[in-house]
Amino acid sequence: ETVTTARQAADIIGIGFEKVSVSAAALARPALINEMAQEIGRQSVVVTIDVKSSSLLMGGGHRIVTHNAKTKSPRKVLDFLAQAEQLGAGEFVINSVDRDGMMAGYDLDLAAKIRGATTLPLTFLGGAGTVDHMAALIDRVGTVGAAAGSMFVFKGTYRAVLISYEKPYNI
Repeated sequence: ETVTTARQAADIIGIGFEKVSVSAAALARPALINEMAQEIGRQSVVVTIDVKSSSLLMGGGHRIVTHNAKTKSPRKVLDFLAQAEQLGAGEFVINSVDRDGMMAGYDLDLAAKIRGATTLPLTFLGGAGTVDHMAALIDRVGTVGAAAGSMFVFKGTYRAVLISYEKPYNI
């Protein structure tokens, strides 16, 4: 379920979670970030954005996208991050949609731009295929979280996935 109110965030914290992430709801109504920070503390407010490269026809750079990258936001990445930080975000998670699942390395230029624009804790995802990719992110950008998914799931030349199921219990 999508978190759209500070009360929902407080309920999530109340059952034992440390952080609550908001994305499209925060883009649609940035005041939600401030409301959540007031209710649960900024250390628990994580703003997650999906970022996609824009074509040269669109002026290049990066755009924020939502709803599985089907909706383009008019917001500029660095402008939105600055606003979110001012409103009370305590942490950012940045997903490079173009690199997600590609296992060809993080978008280091994007990561460096974002690191230069905020001092908040950051986690980047989208592109990790090797431990060297993670090291390159940390070496170039500094102390950040380096998330990886496909790297731990898809293995070998054919990017195979081994799934095994336990035999059902006879109860």
